[in-house]
Amino acid sequence: MNDSPNSQTTVKYPFGASLALLIPMLSAIVAITPLAIDMYLPAMATLASSFDTDITLVQQSLSLYLGGYSLGMLCFGPLADRFGRKRLVILGLTGFMLTSLSLAFVTTIENFLALRFLQAFIGAAATVVVPGYIKELYGKNTAKGMSYVSLIMMLAPLIAPSIGSLILEFGEWQLIFFILASYAFILLLLISLKLKMPSDKDNSTRSTQSFFGAYATVFTKKGVKLNIASGVLTSFAFFCYLTASPFVYMEVFGLDKSLFAVLFSTNVGALMLANVVNSRIVGRYGSKRMLKVSTFFGTISGIALLSVNLLGLSYHFSVMMLLPLMACLGVMSVNADAIVLMKFQKETGTATAVIGTLRFGFGALAGPLLALFYTGTAVPFSALMLSAVILVGLCQFLSRHEPAVLTDNT
Repeated sequence: MNDSPNSQTTVKYPFGASLALLIPMLSAIVAITPLAIDMYLPAMATLASSFDTDITLVQQSLSLYLGGYSLGMLCFGPLADRFGRKRLVILGLTGFMLTSLSLAFVTTIENFLALRFLQAFIGAAATVVVPGYIKELYGKNTAKGMSYVSLIMMLAPLIAPSIGSLILEFGEWQLIFFILASYAFILLLLISLKLKMPSDKDNSTRSTQSFFGAYATVFTKKGVKLNIASGVLTSFAFFCYLTASPFVYMEVFGLDKSLFAVLFSTNVGALMLANVVNSRIVGRYGSKRMLKVSTFFGTISGIALLSVNLLGLSYHFSVMMLLPLMACLGVMSVNADAIVLMKFQKETGTATAVIGTLRFGFGALAGPLLALFYTGTAVPFSALMLSAVILVGLCQFLSRHEPAVLTDNT
Protein backbone atom coordinates (compact mmCIF):
# COMPACT_ATOMS: atom_id res chain seq x y z
CA MET A 1 0.00 0.00 0.00
CA ASN A 2 1.24 3.49 -0.77
CA ASP A 3 2.27 5.34 2.38
CA SER A 4 2.92 8.66 0.72
CA PRO A 5 0.80 11.63 1.73
CA ASN A 6 -2.17 12.43 -0.41
CA SER A 7 -1.81 9.07 -2.14
CA GLN A 8 -5.44 9.25 -3.19
CA THR A 9 -5.15 12.68 -4.81
CA THR A 10 -3.09 14.20 -7.58
CA VAL A 11 -2.08 17.23 -5.53
CA LYS A 12 1.67 17.56 -4.98
CA TYR A 13 2.94 19.88 -2.29
CA PRO A 14 6.46 21.39 -2.37
CA PHE A 15 7.38 20.29 1.13
CA GLY A 16 10.52 21.85 2.57
CA ALA A 17 11.71 18.49 3.86
CA SER A 18 11.15 14.79 3.30
CA LEU A 19 8.24 13.08 5.00
CA ALA A 20 10.78 10.98 6.92
CA LEU A 21 11.92 14.18 8.65
CA LEU A 22 8.62 16.07 8.84
CA ILE A 23 6.66 13.42 10.73
CA PRO A 24 9.28 12.90 13.51
CA MET A 25 9.69 16.68 13.68
CA LEU A 26 5.96 17.29 14.12
CA SER A 27 5.80 14.43 16.63
CA ALA A 28 8.68 15.99 18.55
CA ILE A 29 6.72 19.24 18.79
CA VAL A 30 3.70 17.47 20.30
CA ALA A 31 6.04 15.54 22.63
CA ILE A 32 7.08 18.70 24.50
CA THR A 33 3.92 18.32 26.58
CA PRO A 34 4.48 14.78 27.95
CA LEU A 35 8.20 15.51 28.32
CA ALA A 36 7.52 18.67 30.32
CA ILE A 37 4.99 16.82 32.48
CA ASP A 38 6.87 13.58 33.13
CA MET A 39 10.59 14.42 33.06
CA TYR A 40 10.54 16.27 36.36
CA LEU A 41 8.40 13.73 38.25
CA PRO A 42 11.45 11.97 39.77
CA ALA A 43 12.64 15.35 41.06
CA MET A 44 9.49 16.29 43.00
CA ALA A 45 10.90 15.40 46.41
CA THR A 46 14.10 17.28 45.60
CA LEU A 47 12.10 20.29 44.45
CA ALA A 48 10.10 20.31 47.68
CA SER A 49 13.32 20.23 49.69
CA SER A 50 14.92 22.94 47.55
CA PHE A 51 11.95 25.29 47.98
CA ASP A 52 11.49 24.30 51.65
CA THR A 53 7.86 23.39 51.05
CA ASP A 54 5.56 20.39 51.14
CA ILE A 55 5.64 17.97 48.21
CA THR A 56 1.86 18.27 47.82
CA LEU A 57 2.35 21.92 46.83
CA VAL A 58 4.93 20.90 44.24
CA GLN A 59 2.44 18.36 42.88
CA GLN A 60 0.00 21.20 42.21
CA SER A 61 2.31 22.22 39.38
CA LEU A 62 0.92 19.25 37.42
CA SER A 63 -2.64 20.57 37.63
CA LEU A 64 -1.43 24.08 36.82
CA TYR A 65 0.42 22.77 33.79
CA LEU A 66 -2.66 20.97 32.46
CA GLY A 67 -4.79 24.04 33.12
CA GLY A 68 -2.30 26.33 31.38
CA TYR A 69 -2.04 23.97 28.42
CA SER A 70 -5.83 23.78 27.99
CA LEU A 71 -6.18 27.57 28.19
CA GLY A 72 -3.31 27.99 25.74
CA MET A 73 -4.95 25.73 23.17
CA LEU A 74 -8.20 27.67 23.46
CA CYS A 75 -6.36 30.95 22.89
CA PHE A 76 -3.94 29.93 20.17
CA GLY A 77 -6.11 27.58 18.09
CA PRO A 78 -8.10 30.34 16.32
CA LEU A 79 -4.97 32.52 16.08
CA ALA A 80 -3.15 29.76 14.19
CA ASP A 81 -6.03 29.52 11.73
CA ARG A 82 -5.99 33.26 11.16
CA PHE A 83 -2.29 34.18 11.17
CA GLY A 84 -0.61 30.97 10.03
CA ARG A 85 0.73 27.85 11.74
CA LYS A 86 4.48 28.43 11.46
CA ARG A 87 4.31 31.74 13.33
CA LEU A 88 2.54 30.00 16.18
CA VAL A 89 5.07 27.14 16.24
CA ILE A 90 7.95 29.61 16.45
CA LEU A 91 6.15 31.62 19.15
CA GLY A 92 5.33 28.51 21.14
CA LEU A 93 8.79 26.94 21.00
CA THR A 94 10.51 30.26 21.78
CA GLY A 95 8.23 30.84 24.75
CA PHE A 96 8.65 27.26 25.95
CA MET A 97 12.44 27.57 25.69
CA LEU A 98 12.57 30.86 27.63
CA THR A 99 10.22 29.71 30.39
CA SER A 100 12.17 26.45 30.73
CA LEU A 101 15.38 28.46 31.16
CA SER A 102 13.66 30.69 33.71
CA LEU A 103 12.45 27.66 35.67
CA ALA A 104 16.05 26.57 36.14
CA PHE A 105 16.77 29.78 38.06
CA VAL A 106 13.70 30.12 40.32
CA THR A 107 14.19 30.09 44.07
CA THR A 108 10.61 30.13 45.36
CA ILE A 109 7.72 27.72 44.91
CA GLU A 110 5.41 30.61 43.92
CA ASN A 111 7.60 31.56 40.97
CA PHE A 112 7.99 27.91 40.02
CA LEU A 113 4.22 27.38 39.90
CA ALA A 114 3.64 30.59 37.93
CA LEU A 115 6.30 29.72 35.37
CA ARG A 116 5.01 26.17 34.96
CA PHE A 117 1.59 27.60 34.09
CA LEU A 118 3.19 30.01 31.61
CA GLN A 119 5.39 27.26 30.15
CA ALA A 120 2.30 25.16 29.39
CA PHE A 121 0.26 28.11 28.13
CA ILE A 122 2.84 29.34 25.61
CA GLY A 123 3.92 25.82 24.62
CA ALA A 124 0.36 25.09 23.50
CA ALA A 125 0.87 27.56 20.64
CA ALA A 126 3.31 25.11 19.05
CA THR A 127 1.40 21.88 19.62
CA VAL A 128 -2.09 23.04 18.62
CA VAL A 129 -1.06 23.46 14.97
CA VAL A 130 0.35 19.96 14.45
CA PRO A 131 -2.92 18.19 13.45
CA GLY A 132 -3.48 20.91 10.85
CA TYR A 133 -0.06 20.22 9.35
CA ILE A 134 -0.79 16.48 9.37
CA LYS A 135 -4.02 17.11 7.46
CA GLU A 136 -2.11 19.23 4.94
CA LEU A 137 0.53 16.53 4.52
CA TYR A 138 -1.76 13.51 4.25
CA GLY A 139 -4.98 14.88 2.79
CA LYS A 140 -7.49 12.04 2.57
CA ASN A 141 -5.19 9.84 4.66
CA THR A 142 -5.16 12.17 7.67
CA ALA A 143 -5.88 9.28 10.05
CA LYS A 144 -2.76 7.53 8.77
CA GLY A 145 -0.65 10.58 9.58
CA MET A 146 -2.28 10.94 12.99
CA SER A 147 -1.39 7.30 13.70
CA TYR A 148 2.26 7.92 12.87
CA VAL A 149 2.40 10.98 15.15
CA SER A 150 0.62 9.14 17.97
CA LEU A 151 2.99 6.21 17.60
CA ILE A 152 6.12 8.34 17.99
CA MET A 153 4.58 10.59 20.63
CA MET A 154 3.67 7.67 22.89
CA LEU A 155 7.34 7.01 23.48
CA ALA A 156 7.70 10.35 25.29
CA PRO A 157 5.71 9.57 28.48
CA LEU A 158 7.28 6.11 28.56
CA ILE A 159 10.87 7.31 28.58
CA ALA A 160 10.50 10.76 30.16
CA PRO A 161 10.61 9.65 33.84
CA SER A 162 13.65 7.49 33.13
CA ILE A 163 15.35 10.41 31.39
CA GLY A 164 14.56 12.60 34.40
CA SER A 165 16.03 10.02 36.78
CA LEU A 166 19.16 9.74 34.63
CA ILE A 167 19.59 13.51 34.57
CA LEU A 168 19.41 13.60 38.37
CA GLU A 169 22.35 11.20 38.46
CA PHE A 170 24.49 13.85 36.77
CA GLY A 171 23.15 17.06 38.27
CA GLU A 172 20.46 18.89 40.23
CA TRP A 173 16.82 19.34 39.25
CA GLN A 174 17.67 22.54 37.37
CA LEU A 175 19.43 20.44 34.71
CA ILE A 176 16.06 18.95 33.69
CA PHE A 177 14.79 22.37 32.66
CA PHE A 178 18.05 23.27 30.93
CA ILE A 179 17.63 20.13 28.82
CA LEU A 180 13.98 20.97 28.07
CA ALA A 181 15.13 24.42 26.92
CA SER A 182 17.81 22.84 24.72
CA TYR A 183 15.24 20.46 23.26
CA ALA A 184 13.00 23.40 22.32
CA PHE A 185 15.97 25.30 20.86
CA ILE A 186 16.97 22.40 18.60
CA LEU A 187 13.37 22.04 17.43
CA LEU A 188 13.20 25.78 16.80
CA LEU A 189 16.24 25.56 14.52
CA LEU A 190 14.77 22.59 12.63
CA ILE A 191 11.42 24.29 12.21
CA SER A 192 13.02 27.50 10.94
CA LEU A 193 15.10 25.63 8.37
CA LYS A 194 12.98 22.66 7.33
CA LEU A 195 9.30 23.40 7.90
CA LYS A 196 8.18 25.05 4.66
CA MET A 197 4.57 24.17 3.98
CA PRO A 198 2.38 25.84 1.32
CA SER A 199 -0.14 27.02 3.92
CA ASP A 200 2.55 29.08 5.65
CA LYS A 201 2.71 31.41 2.64
CA ASP A 202 -0.73 31.03 1.10
CA ASN A 203 -3.05 33.47 2.86
CA SER A 204 -6.06 32.05 1.04
CA THR A 205 -5.87 28.95 3.24
CA ARG A 206 -6.32 30.98 6.42
CA SER A 207 -9.53 31.64 8.26
CA THR A 208 -11.15 35.06 8.18
CA GLN A 209 -13.34 34.28 11.17
CA SER A 210 -13.09 36.28 14.38
CA PHE A 211 -11.82 34.55 17.52
CA PHE A 212 -15.28 33.59 18.73
CA GLY A 213 -16.55 33.18 15.19
CA ALA A 214 -14.05 30.37 14.65
CA TYR A 215 -15.43 28.50 17.66
CA ALA A 216 -18.98 29.09 16.46
CA THR A 217 -18.00 27.57 13.10
CA VAL A 218 -16.59 24.47 14.78
CA PHE A 219 -19.54 23.87 17.08
CA THR A 220 -22.17 24.47 14.41
CA LYS A 221 -20.54 22.37 11.68
CA LYS A 222 -22.78 19.49 10.70
CA GLY A 223 -21.53 16.05 11.67
CA VAL A 224 -18.87 17.31 14.10
CA LYS A 225 -20.33 17.26 17.61
CA LEU A 226 -20.93 13.52 17.85
CA ASN A 227 -17.45 12.74 16.54
CA ILE A 228 -15.87 15.20 18.96
CA ALA A 229 -17.84 13.45 21.71
CA SER A 230 -16.51 10.09 20.48
CA GLY A 231 -12.91 11.30 20.79
CA VAL A 232 -13.53 12.84 24.20
CA LEU A 233 -15.15 9.67 25.55
CA THR A 234 -12.28 7.58 24.20
CA SER A 235 -9.85 9.86 26.00
CA PHE A 236 -11.90 9.55 29.19
CA ALA A 237 -11.59 5.76 29.03
CA PHE A 238 -7.83 6.11 28.59
CA PHE A 239 -7.58 8.51 31.55
CA CYS A 240 -9.53 5.98 33.64
CA TYR A 241 -6.82 3.45 32.87
CA LEU A 242 -3.99 5.92 33.62
CA THR A 243 -5.56 6.95 36.91
CA ALA A 244 -6.60 3.52 38.14
CA SER A 245 -3.87 1.21 36.84
CA PRO A 246 -1.36 1.79 39.70
CA PHE A 247 -4.08 1.08 42.28
CA VAL A 248 -5.54 -1.88 40.39
CA TYR A 249 -2.23 -3.61 39.70
CA MET A 250 -0.42 -2.89 42.96
CA GLU A 251 -3.23 -2.67 45.54
CA VAL A 252 -6.02 -4.87 44.19
CA PHE A 253 -3.81 -7.55 42.63
CA GLY A 254 -0.82 -7.06 44.94
CA LEU A 255 1.82 -6.79 42.20
CA ASP A 256 5.19 -5.15 42.81
CA LYS A 257 6.35 -1.95 41.11
CA SER A 258 8.56 -3.74 38.61
CA LEU A 259 5.79 -5.97 37.31
CA PHE A 260 3.42 -3.00 37.22
CA ALA A 261 5.91 -1.11 35.04
CA VAL A 262 6.15 -4.08 32.67
CA LEU A 263 2.37 -4.46 32.38
CA PHE A 264 1.86 -0.73 31.95
CA SER A 265 4.46 -0.66 29.15
CA THR A 266 2.82 -3.70 27.55
CA ASN A 267 -0.51 -1.89 27.36
CA VAL A 268 1.17 1.16 25.83
CA GLY A 269 2.78 -1.25 23.37
CA ALA A 270 -0.70 -2.45 22.40
CA LEU A 271 -1.67 1.15 21.71
CA MET A 272 1.42 1.65 19.55
CA LEU A 273 0.84 -1.57 17.62
CA ALA A 274 -2.76 -0.54 16.99
CA ASN A 275 -1.56 2.75 15.51
CA VAL A 276 0.82 0.88 13.21
CA VAL A 277 -2.02 -1.36 11.99
CA ASN A 278 -4.36 1.61 11.59
CA SER A 279 -1.79 3.53 9.55
CA ARG A 280 -1.55 0.60 7.14
CA ILE A 281 -5.23 -0.08 6.52
CA VAL A 282 -7.19 3.11 7.21
CA GLY A 283 -6.57 4.36 3.66
CA ARG A 284 -8.37 1.30 2.36
CA TYR A 285 -11.37 1.24 4.70
CA GLY A 286 -11.82 4.86 5.78
CA SER A 287 -11.85 6.47 9.22
CA LYS A 288 -15.59 6.08 9.86
CA ARG A 289 -15.46 2.36 9.25
CA MET A 290 -12.30 1.96 11.36
CA LEU A 291 -13.94 3.88 14.18
CA LYS A 292 -17.08 1.73 14.09
CA VAL A 293 -15.19 -1.58 13.92
CA SER A 294 -12.77 -0.64 16.71
CA THR A 295 -15.70 0.54 18.87
CA PHE A 296 -17.44 -2.80 18.34
CA PHE A 297 -14.39 -4.83 19.38
CA GLY A 298 -13.64 -2.36 22.17
CA THR A 299 -17.14 -2.98 23.57
CA ILE A 300 -16.56 -6.74 23.52
CA SER A 301 -13.20 -6.31 25.27
CA GLY A 302 -14.75 -3.95 27.82
CA ILE A 303 -17.53 -6.40 28.63
CA ALA A 304 -14.94 -9.16 29.04
CA LEU A 305 -12.81 -6.94 31.33
CA LEU A 306 -15.78 -6.10 33.54
CA SER A 307 -16.85 -9.75 33.62
CA VAL A 308 -13.49 -11.13 34.80
CA ASN A 309 -13.37 -8.52 37.57
CA LEU A 310 -16.96 -9.15 38.66
CA LEU A 311 -16.00 -12.82 38.92
CA GLY A 312 -12.88 -11.93 40.91
CA LEU A 313 -10.48 -13.75 38.58
CA SER A 314 -6.70 -13.30 38.75
CA TYR A 315 -4.88 -10.35 37.23
CA HIS A 316 -3.83 -12.45 34.23
CA PHE A 317 -7.38 -12.27 32.86
CA SER A 318 -7.56 -8.49 33.34
CA VAL A 319 -4.27 -8.10 31.49
CA MET A 320 -5.51 -10.24 28.60
CA MET A 321 -8.71 -8.19 28.30
CA LEU A 322 -6.94 -4.84 28.65
CA LEU A 323 -4.58 -5.44 25.73
CA PRO A 324 -7.27 -5.54 22.99
CA LEU A 325 -9.26 -2.82 24.76
CA MET A 326 -6.30 -0.42 24.81
CA ALA A 327 -5.55 -1.26 21.18
CA CYS A 328 -9.13 -0.44 20.23
CA LEU A 329 -8.96 2.85 22.15
CA GLY A 330 -5.89 3.82 20.14
CA VAL A 331 -7.66 3.22 16.82
CA MET A 332 -10.84 4.92 18.03
CA SER A 333 -8.95 8.03 19.14
CA VAL A 334 -6.99 8.82 15.97
CA ASN A 335 -9.93 8.11 13.66
CA ALA A 336 -12.39 10.20 15.67
CA ASP A 337 -9.95 13.12 15.50
CA ALA A 338 -9.30 12.61 11.80
CA ILE A 339 -13.03 12.63 11.00
CA VAL A 340 -13.41 15.97 12.79
CA LEU A 341 -10.35 17.54 11.16
CA MET A 342 -11.46 16.50 7.68
CA LYS A 343 -14.62 18.55 8.16
CA PHE A 344 -12.61 21.79 8.15
CA GLN A 345 -10.45 23.52 5.60
CA LYS A 346 -9.46 26.64 7.55
CA GLU A 347 -10.38 26.05 11.20
CA THR A 348 -8.23 23.00 12.01
CA GLY A 349 -6.43 24.85 14.82
CA THR A 350 -9.70 25.80 16.46
CA ALA A 351 -11.03 22.26 16.08
CA THR A 352 -7.84 20.89 17.63
CA ALA A 353 -8.20 23.32 20.53
CA VAL A 354 -11.79 22.17 21.14
CA ILE A 355 -10.82 18.50 21.01
CA GLY A 356 -7.78 18.92 23.26
CA THR A 357 -9.49 21.08 25.89
CA LEU A 358 -12.51 18.80 26.16
CA ARG A 359 -10.27 15.75 26.39
CA PHE A 360 -8.25 17.19 29.24
CA GLY A 361 -11.38 18.45 30.97
CA PHE A 362 -13.27 15.17 30.82
CA GLY A 363 -10.08 13.23 31.50
CA ALA A 364 -9.77 15.12 34.77
CA LEU A 365 -13.17 13.69 35.80
CA ALA A 366 -11.75 10.16 35.82
CA GLY A 367 -10.13 10.55 39.25
CA PRO A 368 -13.18 11.96 41.08
CA LEU A 369 -15.52 9.40 39.47
CA LEU A 370 -13.23 6.51 40.38
CA ALA A 371 -13.10 7.83 43.95
CA LEU A 372 -16.90 8.20 44.02
CA PHE A 373 -17.47 4.57 42.98
CA TYR A 374 -14.56 3.18 44.99
CA THR A 375 -15.12 -0.40 46.18
CA GLY A 376 -11.55 -1.58 46.70
CA THR A 377 -11.79 -3.71 43.55
CA ALA A 378 -11.13 -3.27 39.83
CA VAL A 379 -14.86 -3.25 39.04
CA PRO A 380 -15.42 0.56 39.01
CA PHE A 381 -12.53 1.23 36.64
CA SER A 382 -13.69 -1.59 34.34
CA ALA A 383 -17.27 -0.33 34.39
CA LEU A 384 -16.27 3.26 33.64
CA MET A 385 -14.08 2.21 30.71
CA LEU A 386 -16.87 0.05 29.30
CA SER A 387 -19.43 2.83 29.77
CA ALA A 388 -17.25 5.26 27.83
CA VAL A 389 -16.83 2.82 24.91
CA ILE A 390 -20.58 2.08 24.83
CA LEU A 391 -21.29 5.82 24.71
CA VAL A 392 -18.90 6.12 21.75
CA GLY A 393 -20.94 3.41 20.06
CA LEU A 394 -24.12 5.37 20.83
CA CYS A 395 -22.59 8.51 19.29
CA GLN A 396 -21.75 6.59 16.14
CA PHE A 397 -25.25 5.09 16.04
CA LEU A 398 -26.82 8.54 16.29
CA SER A 399 -24.57 9.86 13.53
CA ARG A 400 -25.53 7.10 11.07
CA HIS A 401 -27.92 9.39 9.17
CA GLU A 402 -25.43 12.24 8.94
CA PRO A 403 -23.58 12.80 5.65
CA ALA A 404 -20.42 10.70 5.41
CA VAL A 405 -17.08 12.45 5.70
CA LEU A 406 -16.19 13.39 2.14
CA THR A 407 -12.75 11.85 2.34
CA ASP A 408 -13.81 8.51 3.75
CA ASN A 409 -13.73 5.41 1.60
CA THR A 410 -17.05 4.06 2.79
